[in-house]
Amino acid sequence: MPVSGCPHGSIHVFNCDLHCHSTCSDGLLSADDLVRRAAANGVDMLALTDHDDLDGLPSAQAMAEELGMAFVNGVEISIEWEALQIHILGFAFDSADPVLNDGLATIRSGRIERARRMSAALEKVGIAGAFEGAMRYAANPSLVSRAHFGRYLVESGVCKDLRSVFESYLVPGRPGYVDHRWATLADAVRWILGAGGIAAVAHPGRYKLSRTEMRRFLGDFKALGGQAIEVMSGSHTQEHVEVFGRLAREYDFLASRGSDFHGPGESHVDLGKLAPLPEGLKPVWQWF
Repeated sequence: MPVSGCPHGSIHVFNCDLHCHSTCSDGLLSADDLVRRAAANGVDMLALTDHDDLDGLPSAQAMAEELGMAFVNGVEISIEWEALQIHILGFAFDSADPVLNDGLATIRSGRIERARRMSAALEKVGIAGAFEGAMRYAANPSLVSRAHFGRYLVESGVCKDLRSVFESYLVPGRPGYVDHRWATLADAVRWILGAGGIAAVAHPGRYKLSRTEMRRFLGDFKALGGQAIEVMSGSHTQEHVEVFGRLAREYDFLASRGSDFHGPGESHVDLGKLAPLPEGLKPVWQWF
């Protein structure tokens, strides 16, 4: 069931967190513990959006139903647009859809090989054992990611926190960054829509796009059938909220709200603790 515990089209849900991660991708909490934390924080509707993987959805949905909280199937798909990695959220889709599942499996394949190449690149600048260190943090080895490498580099004292790890080692142009073949924007939107879901741009404020490039990207996204944009995000500043709120109105996008919670002490914002959406936007959850 794509959405459980909430009547279709409900406008009464007010604390929705539609972006978070469990140990099935790069989060620190199991799907069950993540749902418990969300419920304790007053979340009315939760979407689990692990990277390129749906394995956590059944247990998360079962726990949400046990706790009386509405739950939405979610995923965060890694794509490449004009050589830039961008993330597309999918909501309220059929998690058994074979085309979506096959597409996600294609993205996951090759992550371990990429991790080995990242480790080799880090070893060249004097950081040994990064592959083994990252794999200790990866509960799902097929989804080993930069976040797992980041946690190892913090643990080993190379950097003080994840932000400084990424800035120094794990973004394009830095010694630990390695390219990977992701899905295309057209792939991701097609998979989500084909499974009956809604496609949204995740944390658009994080991408290094000029105003012109952002408008071109949003135009491409809308032309392919994309319906929503994440206005409220744990990584957005107030300026981002204002900018992407205006763009949501201009492009007639539904507006989403999600903490992008990965774990206690590591995320900018806890589950359910974001400010409400700005007035005048159309909340995406009204279309579930």
